[in-house]
Amino acid sequence: MNVFLWALISAPLIQQDSIEKKLLDYKCNKEIPSVIERQTLIALSHYPELKNTRIRFIFTRKLKRSVMAARPMISSLLKKREKRTYDVLINPVFKLEHSFETIRQIPDSVMIGWIGHELGHIMDYENKSTWGILGFGISYGFSKKFIRKAERIADRFAVERGLGEHLVATKSFILDHTELPLAYQEKIAALYLSPDDIVELVAELETEEDENKKEKRLLKEENVIHEAESELNEGQAPAS
Repeated sequence: MNVFLWALISAPLIQQDSIEKKLLDYKCNKEIPSVIERQTLIALSHYPELKNTRIRFIFTRKLKRSVMAARPMISSLLKKREKRTYDVLINPVFKLEHSFETIRQIPDSVMIGWIGHELGHIMDYENKSTWGILGFGISYGFSKKFIRKAERIADRFAVERGLGEHLVATKSFILDHTELPLAYQEKIAALYLSPDDIVELVAELETEEDENKKEKRLLKEENVIHEAESELNEGQAPAS
């Protein structure tokens, strides 16, 4: 086979293999069901701060009112913050109006966004003390206003980490799914950012990033001018 042709064919395969190996770096201290491993590792790759954090992704049918939930392992709250363990509980089956749908049937982008949102909760927990997490759990159980705030904080973490497109896919999947229970869809619409909200947040963060880059560029230019002026002044100073 022509060497040039072989290079064209093999280059994408080599690049893909390199990407897969890099994703495995995010498997440290993680327990992940094989069926969702790749989507989970992609979501984790957007959170380098959680690279060594202990997280267990667990399939369970005990979740009744949600599909996923991120929680600290209670016993680990007695340890130092860096020794905590978090559980991301995942219901492997979606109960639809007239049938069931398994986790295998969820599009990759939707799954990545869903997991990315839960990792946003873990980022929020990481910023809290043990007492802060306990207070969070109590408030979450009794206040819809608090739930709305907590869920939007998790969404913001995900958007800031570059998962906006995946979050939009997740929210659209839920809100547009004709077979998902209406009560669940209404809950998501009321308590979480909508796809339009996420798009606006992405645009807002991009604007902030552009402004920060502009400020840094202007500051750098000012420093260059200041250095040049200092050199000129030194060169023009009369000899003593």
